[in-house]
Amino acid sequence: MSIPYGLLSPAWYLSAVVVYALVLFLAVRRAPWQSLKDESQLHVYLGTCVLLMPLWLIKTPILAGLDYHYLGATLLTLMFGWRLAIVGMSVVLAAAVFNGNLDWAAYPLNALIMGGVPVAVSHAVWRASERHLPPNFFIYVFVAAYAGAALAVAGAVMSAVTILRLAGAYSIAQLADKYFPLIVLLMVPEAFITGMLIALMVALRPGWVGTFDDERYIKGR
Repeated sequence: MSIPYGLLSPAWYLSAVVVYALVLFLAVRRAPWQSLKDESQLHVYLGTCVLLMPLWLIKTPILAGLDYHYLGATLLTLMFGWRLAIVGMSVVLAAAVFNGNLDWAAYPLNALIMGGVPVAVSHAVWRASERHLPPNFFIYVFVAAYAGAALAVAGAVMSAVTILRLAGAYSIAQLADKYFPLIVLLMVPEAFITGMLIALMVALRPGWVGTFDDERYIKGR
């Protein structure tokens, strides 16, 4: 879902700088940094970010500005909350830029598409499941993790497609022919990998998943 610099007009990239700066400022200012004072938790956070970095380098190009790789936004959101997830996704994207996969000029726009949007969707799905669904282990795994990851990648894809269409980079016919049929196929691996990892962690290392509460999902049942 990365958009290279030059594909859109400069106004799009400049607007993204303002929005991304605001989002990152709020995330950094309100992030629960005290949770990372625990050395083991800090190692888990940094380790998760490092593990995502090579996964972002394995991508399938479809059109310029439209490719796919595992995001991991839902994984970070469920493990550390949306604020630290935004910071983590920004770090992972920065590593991709340093590797030469993207231009720095396009960094803010891509950080919003591949970080801001999927993290927001993941957080919204988790909060909705907590508020409206029974506190059940399987609901957490299948709704917050599996469905959350699927909807997160769909949100990232649709935001990229919408921007490219509004900017006139591609026609509806091109997008419909090359990308729309693949959206569901892109959602499946994201959901499977995220759901599997979250299920393993809540079963073996529940302390690594910050949004999972033993008392709510297991002991109280």
